[in-house]
Amino acid sequence: MYVGRIVSIGMTKSGNAVAMYRVSSRSFPNREAKIKGETISIMPRAGFEGDLAKNPYIAYNCVRLAGSYAIATNGSQTDPITEKIASGMSVRDAVASCLLALDYEKDDYNTPRIVAIVDRENPVGYLGIIRHDAIHVSEFALEPGVAYYVATYEHNTPSRCHYSDKAFDATTADDACNYIMGKGVFADLEKSVTAAAAIATETGFELATVVPE
Repeated sequence: MYVGRIVSIGMTKSGNAVAMYRVSSRSFPNREAKIKGETISIMPRAGFEGDLAKNPYIAYNCVRLAGSYAIATNGSQTDPITEKIASGMSVRDAVASCLLALDYEKDDYNTPRIVAIVDRENPVGYLGIIRHDAIHVSEFALEPGVAYYVATYEHNTPSRCHYSDKAFDATTADDACNYIMGKGVFADLEKSVTAAAAIATETGFELATVVPE
């Protein structure tokens, strides 16, 4: 099944919060995730820079950090959400206000904007989405070995029951990237391109990316 881009929140079996993002794409598969400092960006691979002229939405910061929070999204909403949280706004209000301000992407598919946020100091996470017909921002209590996700298509409503993985297994940020690329519930979700993850540590977050061979 093809569900487009995916964001996920979870907790390792040892109790560390994880935020993950996966690019799945039929139209623009020639992209990669790159780490620079505390930011992970999605951009065209070398030789495919011209894709930006076809769709300006395909390059953006997908992961940023704000204090004890890691924010993962599928678009330009990453930056204003991060800045609002850093300024002291509640996660719910930061996500809702930014999604309403930016709305879904005005491309050929009315691509929804999706958001995943975790807090390394508290066992809670958030999933958000704005579609052409709805907006949802939901808080989740995180449990060891469980992940929740929302996607741009089909699996596009945050749900504690339907879109979860009760056997989530990752120890490092690299593990988390590989997991969302093709393990557990994500194994049957098609057209994976690249992934990014932030996993909580004692002092901050460890970041990682992956590109399929």
